[in-house]
Amino acid sequence: MKHVIRLVAPLALALLLTACGANNQEAENKEQDHAAMDHSQPQASATGGSVVIENDQLNAVYQHYVHLTTALTNSDVAEAKSAANAIEAGAKDLPGGNAIASSAAKITFASSIEGQREAYVQLSSEMVEQVKQAGVENGEVFVQFCPMANNDKGATWLSSTKEIRNPYMGEKMLKCGETRETIQ
Repeated sequence: MKHVIRLVAPLALALLLTACGANNQEAENKEQDHAAMDHSQPQASATGGSVVIENDQLNAVYQHYVHLTTALTNSDVAEAKSAANAIEAGAKDLPGGNAIASSAAKITFASSIEGQREAYVQLSSEMVEQVKQAGVENGEVFVQFCPMANNDKGATWLSSTKEIRNPYMGEKMLKCGETRETIQ
């Protein structure tokens, strides 16, 4: 009996360690797959389609703007800086995009989520005007409003979904706001 235990115990231990290692490798593979995903794909609208802005350059900037909005909603300073940096680079090539690039640069250099959200007020205002002018080729873009943002002066933002997910308040008041307009 002792001979069997001596033989089986190392095999069981090796099997257990191999199984645990496989689970860790599977988790790492899932993380790598998520990181490799193309997050620049157009966001689905409430109608089920993808949002595509008429102007190709503005469409590219808008996709980064959606990324920025999500980062601010999640209070993710680093991700917001990354998205704002991409907006700044894309907006420089956009006719009339200097104000967008300038606001995006302020978000990139802000050290706090509050500072980023303050600069987002102007960026969103500029984006709303640009998207209205260009129009939407596919889907719908919603102009949403939070009355408590911007020191209770209120502020707008663009969303590809009708559901309110407030980038100015984040988790504190995630559903605060209303849809004011639909751009089609």
